Amino acid sequence: MSSPYRIHHVIGGQVVPSTSGRTAPVYNPATGQVQGLVDLGSAAELDAAVQAARRAWPAWADQPPLARARVMQRLLARLREGADELARVIVREHGKTLPDAQGEVARAIEVVEFACGIPQLLKGEYTEQVARGIDAWSVRQPLGVVAGITPFNFPAMVPMWMIPMALACGNAFILKPSERDPSASLLLARWLHEAGVPDGLFSVVQGDREVVDAILAHPQIAAVSFVGSTPVAEHIYAEGARHGKRVQALGGAKNHLVVMPDADLDQAVEALMGAAYGSAGERCMAISVAVAVGDVADALVARLAERVRAMRVGEGHQPDADMGPLITAAACERIAASIAQGVGGGAVPVVDGRVLRVAGYEQGFFLGGTLLDHVTPEMGVYRDELFGPVLCVVRVPDVAAAVRLIHAHPYGNGVALFTRDGGTARAFVREIDVGMVGVNVPLPVPMAFHSFGGWKRSLFGDHHAYGPEGVRFYTRAKAVMQRWPDGPATPGGSFAFPSSA
Repeated sequence: MSSPYRIHHVIGGQVVPSTSGRTAPVYNPATGQVQGLVDLGSAAELDAAVQAARRAWPAWADQPPLARARVMQRLLARLREGADELARVIVREHGKTLPDAQGEVARAIEVVEFACGIPQLLKGEYTEQVARGIDAWSVRQPLGVVAGITPFNFPAMVPMWMIPMALACGNAFILKPSERDPSASLLLARWLHEAGVPDGLFSVVQGDREVVDAILAHPQIAAVSFVGSTPVAEHIYAEGARHGKRVQALGGAKNHLVVMPDADLDQAVEALMGAAYGSAGERCMAISVAVAVGDVADALVARLAERVRAMRVGEGHQPDADMGPLITAAACERIAASIAQGVGGGAVPVVDGRVLRVAGYEQGFFLGGTLLDHVTPEMGVYRDELFGPVLCVVRVPDVAAAVRLIHAHPYGNGVALFTRDGGTARAFVREIDVGMVGVNVPLPVPMAFHSFGGWKRSLFGDHHAYGPEGVRFYTRAKAVMQRWPDGPATPGGSFAFPSSA
């Protein structure tokens, strides 16, 4: 067996080994073997990245937006050229199938396409003669040094929600990627450099909680973006705000898909298969609860069971694989324990993925697709975000009961409704207390020119992700009023509050 490869930091435009002496294993999830070692940084490495960013930032912020847009255009070309290379790195360390990884990279590219329009997006407002002899306008200016803390499940897409928008707006950016699949961050750093991003303006500091806490406390980091679990999102929001930072923290989810009796059942089943089991359920937008309304439940469960049993699970590069492994052995054990608790509490295991064995990959972190029927809201498999290939079926008598069920859950990330009735759909969209809603669309994540985000305990902070909200998050507004006197000042002055009269 070859020696594990090493994953270092990128600081000041250079690949920098860690001085902390700490490392973490990077597994191949399909084989269960350690394939790499990633440096775990310290507050010292984080500060070195911040100081490099502060040196590079003023000249970058002073660039015309069009000059920054042209760097984004070169990055766009490099990403398109290297898309398959990046996808293969994701498969190797995350485990998702190659088509799924290619889809992730495609969504990352869309954000860069949007960032290329930054000259238009940064335009302010102007009012001539807002008062006698006075003109007023507003501008949006960069924050300075900002940071992103990103999860394992999208090692390219989620960082690219942040990086292009932050840089195009004129900021410096420091990335702390997941230590479970960190190699994508080094490819992105290399391509940013090749596109013309100045040394120091973008850095990667590998690490664990020590680096996260250093980011939250560092006085020269102005803003933090985060995607991950709700407990961590809440901590990052509270600690970042306590240290005076702007914070955008996207948390967990328990996404429901409501199937009405009049729904196209074939469409609903196909949607549930991809949304529940794609990427082994390791998506913040994964559908983990099918809400069967009225008498549709038995037919829905029967068709789902047939499809789940036929699903092909294997190593991500295998051309016939529908689903790959989970990210770690601990994730497999945790989800298997949750399934056992659900079954012990009365859930019916229509398909039990715990029995799966993948030939040739017996040590891999595999868990088969699981379908649980007759799940109730009191069960942990319903309440908790499992982040695995488990679909729970909850039976309700009508759409009003489905809405009450969804409203009672603390998460409000995404929801979908499958129906042929326009009136039902319109009422559902207006009433539902969830941030992203799909009608006959299972994963309602918009394109990069629309912002998105969850509600309730799925989002902490005022700003949704990317799109126009990304511009607002990574800039601050400045209001300007200007007068050019055309004669001597009026004697005596005025003590009244000024107005436009």
